[in-house]
Amino acid sequence: MRSKFRLSRAKIAYGNDIVMASVSLPLSLWLRMGNSIQSTPLEFVIQSTVLFALVSACVFWPMGLYRGIWRYASMNDLIAITKAVSLAVLIFVPILFITSRAEFLPRSLPLINWFVLMALLGGPRFLYRLVKDRHFELPVNSSSKRGVPVLLVGAGDEAEAFIRDLARQPAAVYRVVGVLDEMGQRVGRHIRNVPVLGTPDELTSVMQRLAASGERPQRLVVTKRGLEPSLMRHLLGLAETHGMSMARLPRLTEFKAGIGDAIEMKPVAVEDLLGRPQAVLNRPAMEKLVKGCRVLVTGAGGTIGSELVRQITALQPSRLDLVDNSEFNLYSIDLEMSENPDGLEYVSHLADVRNQSAMAAVFANARPELVFHAAALKHVPIVESHVAEGVLTNIGGSRIVADLCRATGVLKMVLISTDKAVNPTSAMGATKRVAESYCQALDRARGDDDCQFITVRFGNVLGSTGSVVPLFERQLAAGGPLTVTHKDITRYFMTTREAVELVLQATALGSADAGGIFVLDMGEPVRIADLAEQMIRLAGKRPYEDVDIKFVGLRTGEKLYEELFHVAETLAQTDNAAIQLATPRVADRDVLERAIDELSSSARSGDNASCRVQLARLVPEFHSENSLSDTVASK
Repeated sequence: MRSKFRLSRAKIAYGNDIVMASVSLPLSLWLRMGNSIQSTPLEFVIQSTVLFALVSACVFWPMGLYRGIWRYASMNDLIAITKAVSLAVLIFVPILFITSRAEFLPRSLPLINWFVLMALLGGPRFLYRLVKDRHFELPVNSSSKRGVPVLLVGAGDEAEAFIRDLARQPAAVYRVVGVLDEMGQRVGRHIRNVPVLGTPDELTSVMQRLAASGERPQRLVVTKRGLEPSLMRHLLGLAETHGMSMARLPRLTEFKAGIGDAIEMKPVAVEDLLGRPQAVLNRPAMEKLVKGCRVLVTGAGGTIGSELVRQITALQPSRLDLVDNSEFNLYSIDLEMSENPDGLEYVSHLADVRNQSAMAAVFANARPELVFHAAALKHVPIVESHVAEGVLTNIGGSRIVADLCRATGVLKMVLISTDKAVNPTSAMGATKRVAESYCQALDRARGDDDCQFITVRFGNVLGSTGSVVPLFERQLAAGGPLTVTHKDITRYFMTTREAVELVLQATALGSADAGGIFVLDMGEPVRIADLAEQMIRLAGKRPYEDVDIKFVGLRTGEKLYEELFHVAETLAQTDNAAIQLATPRVADRDVLERAIDELSSSARSGDNASCRVQLARLVPEFHSENSLSDTVASK
């Protein structure tokens, strides 16, 4: 029924345009000749009008004039009308000349008719839009206006779209009282009658002027994407000072659920405050790496693993195999893959990387060419209490996957590592350092045709399972307090998307010295107490007043500062400024394998104490008992 209704609307518009074309010719003739039009034979006028209407009927529909919606008539519609009218006039004139030699036709009539028909076709469309957008409503006094007054940051297209959207709503929730231009180039001008009042640095004076006129804004709305994190933090502080909450507009591609087409504000995300400029990526190299390849991802249902699956899928592998030992995680990513419209061949495997026979069966079935090993136990306190389990997964599982890659002809294996592997104070960090060492040793011993082992090391991922951001969000929802282990503790952060993009970029570089470790640029470390304060402000509350922050002390194995490089690792730049190469600390492969065999034996017997002692022998810089003084001294 709806399709028939849409079609009938198009036919009505088509009929309207043919009528307008029929009216345009005699109207143009009258405009040109005035009262002397009576000297023109009526038969000629009728024949010419019918001919022009027929020509227009043959031109207008194929030119696509009825695909657009009158409510959203725009410059594109005007261009389409211009093309259709021009073509109709150009076809009509020679036909009329051939049929009647146009002896009664003034030479200026085609040009006049062009302007008249443009007005007759375009006028109703834009008049309809004006009525729908309610631009004919009389302005009302500002004191009688409804809606929450807001101040926009960013004087670009996004701000214009938001103001225009509000104008279409008869009872809009928000009312824009001014705009701040971060560049300062449009100050003093207007966007749809909304003044650009100043720059963000002038917010205090702008607030004073607006308050004096009775238009004090209650919310600061960031419309522009990609503002510097320092500016975002500055704006957050200013908003808090002036008693305003802070929000942002979504990207055009951030679709929302529900009915309606209004642009809705969203809370400012933590990554908007902590992010940094987007790294320049060599996407053709990433596509060349993956396209047409058989790819296997372990830990495919985890935070990093699932994002790897999404981004690899977009690069068009020939087949993708997903491995995870968590039924729910595997179900979640499998469900997401089943909704992928591209029809990529993929297979999900419920398997544990610690089970050699199960993983051998997976490799035999998948025959991968590229393997991303993201499966790991990663939570420091859990692994501290279960050292043997950490050894079996992080060391034993990594060894099983690496050995299968060598045995089955895999071209590249990528080990996802962590900054906690550098000078580890936790068993988790120590197990990841041993996994790094094993893959480095295999890579240094490989021949030209053997599997290349690539290790990528980075810090914390925002929003990952068990990370501090979801913890703070849960504590905020409960009314606080937010718990921080130490007032000076810092961590490196990056978004999941950014981390995986750089993992793929590092893998595509693939020209590292044997055994080298790619280390992602994490920017500046973030003070966790500052992060807690910012999240409280983003919730529209005041730190230590509305929501308290408590310092509960460092947990066992936790470092005050994380490090990305060991002092013995020499740094080298790569072709990408966001990726550095740490040259390897050489480990004897035979000695390492014997030590791992002994360590794995202790782990299988569940001897946590013995595992901790052996880890300390394998990783000399590992201190199993952490203290704040030790951590500070190491810096």
